[in-house]
Amino acid sequence: MEEFKGQDLLNFIKELPNDEACKSYLAKIKWHDGFTCSKCGHTKGCAKSGYTYHCYNCHHVESATANTIFHKVKFGLQKAFCIAFEMSTSSKSISSIQMGKRFSLRQGTAWYFMQKVRKAMKSSQKYPLEKLIHVDEFTVGGKEEGKQGRSYDSKKKKAVIAIELTDNNKVKRVYIRSIDDYSAKSLTPIFEEHICKSSKIITDKWRGYEPLKENFNIEQIYSNNGGNFKQLHTIIMQVKSWIRAIPTHVSKAHIQAYFDEFCFRINRSQNKASIFHKTILRMVESKPIYQSQIKQQINV
Repeated sequence: MEEFKGQDLLNFIKELPNDEACKSYLAKIKWHDGFTCSKCGHTKGCAKSGYTYHCYNCHHVESATANTIFHKVKFGLQKAFCIAFEMSTSSKSISSIQMGKRFSLRQGTAWYFMQKVRKAMKSSQKYPLEKLIHVDEFTVGGKEEGKQGRSYDSKKKKAVIAIELTDNNKVKRVYIRSIDDYSAKSLTPIFEEHICKSSKIITDKWRGYEPLKENFNIEQIYSNNGGNFKQLHTIIMQVKSWIRAIPTHVSKAHIQAYFDEFCFRINRSQNKASIFHKTILRMVESKPIYQSQIKQQINV
């Protein structure tokens, strides 16, 4: 399958000039390894016009967008592809307001689809961080008077970050997880989901990491006002700038999706040529997400 490579917008438009070209691109990804009917699981069928497949067993006709993030996109596949392209290749965060203006969409429509793209960017948890790992917590949401350090009653959103360093102390990969507090219980998931147990993990002296030493190789050192975790704090500043670039309020219910988008992009910064294709691949492999499901998260 011929996949799109690069970050050149003109080349992108040239290769995917309309909805039909985008649907063809989806069909090639979806049925690259052969057809499997989503209704009965049968593997025998034939391609039909309009980039659909007809199942010989149950006679179900399935479109290239069915059972993917692109299911029931009402504003056109090319615009959907353009949003995914902007989100995956742009060097800075783009708000739903800007995205809506750029592609003549309502801000709400742009926001909901961008949330769907972020769902596809969520980590698969298949490739945990290895070797040397630095871990710390931070907050986003601005300063609060009288609130310093790890204030449990702060209104700021709390998060824990883990970065993997190369032999040259360069940042290789990053994962961030939203947390409710700084307890060992809240800190544990990022270790279990994203860090290999054989890794060398360095944290500051916060007592919340003490119980995790039973299962992970953790060394605790003084932060020295961030001096001993320079790479880590550089990434934290980038995350905060990323969030501040979004002019609309980012709720606690959705902050993890923005962290996932940030990590997806930074973890593929060395492979920018293929990042758009990887994004579309993830969106094809993901189940449909409906606005009602996203609304439920807001009310949780």
